[in-house]
Amino acid sequence: MAQHPSVPLGLSNLVARGQVGAAHIHITRHLDQKGSRLTDLAFRAGMSKQAMGTLVDQCEAWGMVSREHDPTDGRARQVRFTDVGLAWLGAYRDAVAQAESEMQQAIGAEVATVVAIGLEAYGGQ
Repeated sequence: MAQHPSVPLGLSNLVARGQVGAAHIHITRHLDQKGSRLTDLAFRAGMSKQAMGTLVDQCEAWGMVSREHDPTDGRARQVRFTDVGLAWLGAYRDAVAQAESEMQQAIGAEVATVVAIGLEAYGGQ
C-alpha cells in the first residue's frame, strides 16, 4: 500500500515490511464505522473471539482502533476506528479501486465482472 496522505508513516512501514497481513484486513472489512462489539466483529469475520481480540490488540497498538465503552451496555466495549484507522480505511478503499481499475484495463470490463462474481461466490463459502 502506498503512503496515503493521512496514514502515518509508521503504519505504512508496517505494511511495507509485511507485518500487516490479510488477517488484519478483517478489521478493515468488518468493523462498522460507528463501532462494533468484539463478538460481532469476530462473527462477521468468521473468526474466534480470541483470534479477533489478538488482531484488535495489534491494531490498537498501531493506533488504528480504540476500545470504548458501549453506550447501550455498561458492561460491554466497542471497537472503533480512530482517525488513523479511518485514514487506513480510505487508503484500503483507494487500493481496491485501483486494483479493480487495473484489472478491468488488463482483461476487459466483462471478464473482470465475471472474475469479481466468481470471487464473491468463493468468498461466501
